[in-house]
Amino acid sequence: MALDRRALLTASLALPFASAAAQAAWTRPAGVAPDARIPLWPEGHIKPPPGLVEQVVQRSDDPNASDRMLQGITRPRLDIFRPAKPNGAAVILAPGGGYRYVVIDKEGYELARWLRDRGVTVYVLFYRLPGDGWTNGADVPLADAQRAVRMVRSRAALDQIDPARVVFGGFSAGGQVAASLLTRFDAKVYASVDTADSLLARPDALAAIYPVVSMDPVIAHAVSREKLVGANPDPAREKLYSPELNVRPDQPPLWLLHAEDDSVVKAANSVRLREATRAVGPPCEAHFFERGEHGFGLMKTVGLPVAIWPELLWNWLQSHRIA
Repeated sequence: MALDRRALLTASLALPFASAAAQAAWTRPAGVAPDARIPLWPEGHIKPPPGLVEQVVQRSDDPNASDRMLQGITRPRLDIFRPAKPNGAAVILAPGGGYRYVVIDKEGYELARWLRDRGVTVYVLFYRLPGDGWTNGADVPLADAQRAVRMVRSRAALDQIDPARVVFGGFSAGGQVAASLLTRFDAKVYASVDTADSLLARPDALAAIYPVVSMDPVIAHAVSREKLVGANPDPAREKLYSPELNVRPDQPPLWLLHAEDDSVVKAANSVRLREATRAVGPPCEAHFFERGEHGFGLMKTVGLPVAIWPELLWNWLQSHRIA
């Protein structure tokens, strides 16, 4: 596994949908770009808010450690990473970004490649952002997550996956998307558009990695909270978008990861979700590490005990007969 992790650290990542000039500045080693990209919604079904422009921003000066973000998302979609020998498992990843943007590399493509090399078909979800002016903005991330699960199941034969082995994973604000799907997988947040929407949106397992969860201002990530529910939500709205207050016995098995020293999203978010989940009965496994801070992904774990986290997740997926 050390060799795989070193490859993740040294690979140069390039943006398949950037401008030619941007691509020229970053080499693209084999296997970095997704194998396919599919839109979540039929053409013309969603109309972007006026003035919203999709843009890629590169945040790293190191060509061996690309750190891009996608903001102003107008075309929600899935980037697909296909293994050479699919094992039937499918994982949908929702990267973070504080509901201001969606990270591409650190919490998307990196883990996608790690899982792909183990036989998993991976879909990186670029979901719409609630503060970008969409109608019913607070529900668009959840709508895109539900749609993503249904779309993946609808492609089971094409992508050689088992529709009963579909996992959803999210990081940071993407963890809030995941936790919302955990408890509101059957909420009516959009009207059916095609036959894919007849399929279940409940994932078969769910992982939330240093997730934003609660809208309680005592522990909430302030930026995500403001983007999702506004500066002064009423109690009912705050509760609706706080997954720890909406746990249910039929939610999928849950896996949680957080660093105790996280100064951006308090570990109390994961603690509350773990305790609430255990109180209603579904399986829940949680891992808390002394150090790691926030947003460590794969690349920022070198030399820390938390570096073992992908293996812990993999073992959990195997224990649930998914991987």
